[in-house]
Amino acid sequence: MLEFSKISGFADEIDKDIDKQIALLKKLGISYVEFRSGDGKGVADYTEEEAKALKERLDANGIAISAVGSPIGKISITDPFEPHLETLRHVIKLAKIWETNYIRMFSFFIPEGESADTYRDEVMRRMEAMVVCAKEEGVILLHENEKDIYGDVAVRCLDLMKAFYGDHFKCTFDFANFVQCRQDTMEAYEMLKPYIEYVHIKDAKWDTGEVVPAGQGDGNVKEILTLLNESGYKGYLSLEPHLAEFDGLKNLEKNAAERKLTDGEAAYTMAWDALKTILNKK
Repeated sequence: MLEFSKISGFADEIDKDIDKQIALLKKLGISYVEFRSGDGKGVADYTEEEAKALKERLDANGIAISAVGSPIGKISITDPFEPHLETLRHVIKLAKIWETNYIRMFSFFIPEGESADTYRDEVMRRMEAMVVCAKEEGVILLHENEKDIYGDVAVRCLDLMKAFYGDHFKCTFDFANFVQCRQDTMEAYEMLKPYIEYVHIKDAKWDTGEVVPAGQGDGNVKEILTLLNESGYKGYLSLEPHLAEFDGLKNLEKNAAERKLTDGEAAYTMAWDALKTILNKK
């Protein structure tokens, strides 16, 4: 049996209604959430007062926020940066209210058809400014490998880690996103294992890019979780099913494929059951 005690997830894939998110999390026995959106509002649009009210609701139900599932860095590298840096500062305030040090983020979309290397200097300039901000505020930026951003494949994720890894910048490992970028996940794990702080649980098919439950695709989920377990990894496993249509999916994925499922609760439960199978939990 693999020993991972900290299970979280993006509960907005259950339903946009926070009460429904809470209800299913409690039913499944999951006591953390990676908060990305709820009640029709994206996380970065929450006010500080709304954040306090949300924390009270979650506290009352025994649920803590494992990380802020922020959209930071999910703009084009050619978009204005200063307003985005202000958004990061706001998200940091929310993270402190929610008593989490973790903020998920990205390394900027590269214009279609252009080389990521062309924009490396500007990516590094922006990333440095955000890491400095994180250091000043005592939080940790978790870079997620995402399709079409600078850090989409392992070699460029490694580039970012070598430049900025430390107390305030670490790696989130996402299996499906690597598969969809035609990046072998075992190779990615070997390159990035010293830097991994957080793990997103979703899988995908190599030939089609279709997102599937963990262990049913080509992400080597069980093999890599076994290696993480053996390494003494004590961080979060965060469910990000992407199996059903949900509010905001089109904003998360460019050219998002139509999902076969429409029942968010069923899809989330399916994702949790698949992970339990890998972990050999009853």
